[in-house]
Amino acid sequence: MSQPPLLEIRDLVIEASAGKRTAPGSGKALIDGINLTLKRGEVLGLIGESGAGKSTLGLGAMGFTRDGCRFAGGSVTFDGTELTSARPAVRRGLRSTRIAYVAQSAAASFNPAYKLIRQYAEFPVLAQGRSRREVEADAVTTYRQMKLPNPEEIGFRYPHQVSGGQLQRAMTAMAMACRPDLIIFDEPTTALDVTTQIEVLGAIRDAVRDFGTAALYITHDLAVVSQMADRIMVLRHGKLVEEAATETMLADPQEEYTRSLWAVRAFEAPAKPVPAEDVQPLVSLRKVTASYGRIGPDVLRAVSFDLHAGRTLAVVGESGSGKTTAARCAMGLLPRSGGDVLLDGVSLPPDYRKRSKAQLQQVQIIYQMADTALNPKQKIGDIIARPLKFYTGLRGRKLTARVRELMTAIDLDPDVYYHRRPGELSGGQKQRIGIARALAAEPRVVICDEVTSALDQLVAEGILRLLARLQQELGISYLFITHDIATVRAIADDVVVMQHGQVVEAGPKAQVLDNPQQDYTKSLLASVPEMDAGWLDRVLTERVAAR
Repeated sequence: MSQPPLLEIRDLVIEASAGKRTAPGSGKALIDGINLTLKRGEVLGLIGESGAGKSTLGLGAMGFTRDGCRFAGGSVTFDGTELTSARPAVRRGLRSTRIAYVAQSAAASFNPAYKLIRQYAEFPVLAQGRSRREVEADAVTTYRQMKLPNPEEIGFRYPHQVSGGQLQRAMTAMAMACRPDLIIFDEPTTALDVTTQIEVLGAIRDAVRDFGTAALYITHDLAVVSQMADRIMVLRHGKLVEEAATETMLADPQEEYTRSLWAVRAFEAPAKPVPAEDVQPLVSLRKVTASYGRIGPDVLRAVSFDLHAGRTLAVVGESGSGKTTAARCAMGLLPRSGGDVLLDGVSLPPDYRKRSKAQLQQVQIIYQMADTALNPKQKIGDIIARPLKFYTGLRGRKLTARVRELMTAIDLDPDVYYHRRPGELSGGQKQRIGIARALAAEPRVVICDEVTSALDQLVAEGILRLLARLQQELGISYLFITHDIATVRAIADDVVVMQHGQVVEAGPKAQVLDNPQQDYTKSLLASVPEMDAGWLDRVLTERVAAR
């Protein structure tokens, strides 16, 4: 007899409700008639553009909808239990014990007031009656499986005391704490560098196989989904476009839309002439040293690099290498303990609160975690308007008109999104709002901290084209922090490679990427996923053999 499905979704409709008293079918359909089945131990990949409905469908598989949304038709059956009509207590009893969710934004998902290990232990202790000592020992084992540094110690840190990539892995470990039957992975490797991503992908796949766990794997990274999924579903505008076994989908996609997703990113910003040696950099870091806390170890150790006017400097390296910390020092968000940060040759105060309004205006940042960077209570128009009012003094109709111009520039219709709040937007849409907010200040330097990591390939390419056009028109300089080598090739003029808080290699893009000198740089470049279902196995085998 064939194995019955663990999860079965039939004719599912999820809509943005027009109000609690309105009848189903009166709102906009976010998921429109989707069918899927998932057996134990099977991994189904969900791909599509930002706003395609991937995350909405993943949450719907748990019997859950976001605020402002509701089930308007169809069914979700998990191991014989119909979730859309089940009592809330039944659904709560399944979540985090038999069904787990790994969110796209780990920073927005952890409680900042509790240590990681306490949050790991909460459900195993309360729902399964296991002893805290047993669960904490299990946490160390799972942290080690997730390749977290110092697994015996890291659980006793607070969420803000680890890097974004480490926090993402800690959340994956927490999802596995109760050994669930089904895990929904919503972009679980978005915040990870390429070398760490390989280990985490291997660990996730091994855990799914070892425990017979079924998984929905939501991602915009086609190379990643080809390593993880048995089958792939392509979504667009809440509808199914195409579904097939992974190898079949990779070799012969049937729909034009799917083929457009498969296309390799072709954009590359026009090359710029190398500045003369006597040209003063716009921004310079000179032997910058920094740490978190007075007695903590140095996170940055004598870091130096230059960003010239009108150019893009990409800073790459593993999670925890110091990329974002260097940006925070440049912004004055983390006061440096040594060295200097110069703007046009003038030393900037270490603390942003001591910088002038003009100095603050000239250097803006787009944050990695759009979920935590936007005020959830404010409307999108007000979020973009705030820096405009503060730095440019615009008011009234001129302010509204400028906000609408910025929203149009980032491909968000102001008639649709002006009065919405961040919770009503997809991850990619929220990131674009962060870009518009930074541009609103009319800065000379924009620090881009993983700004395309949450975006699908089509939208990411559009954002890169937008940033390149703005640079050409306005002369903006970008400090581009990323772990995506494809993004570096597309947008960068110069590259800095960091490891353990130090610069290990630097130079023009072609020199660093095409002729790397350091083993660490060569390892980064060799770890970029390929759209080949057997790539991950080969790389992991090679790493084991090299040890």
